[in-house]
Amino acid sequence: MEIDFTRKFSLNEDRGEEIKAILTAVYNALQEKGYNPINQIVGYILSEDPTYITNYNNARSLIRKLDRDELLQELVKKYLAD
Repeated sequence: MEIDFTRKFSLNEDRGEEIKAILTAVYNALQEKGYNPINQIVGYILSEDPTYITNYNNARSLIRKLDRDELLQELVKKYLAD
């Protein structure tokens, strides 16, 4: 059986501001603790291992509220919009 169509991927697009707020808070917490925030966030996205994110300022709990697919979609959308 051959499938000759492209499957559409769709997520709730209303969470953009919430995702930005969470990602900003996580970034700031990592930076305040002396980590390289970009490296740590990329490590988390690639592995989904929460230990890449500090517990400081509840950052680890915050980032776990985000679905990785939603986070990636928002990042790609913002990157390509510029």
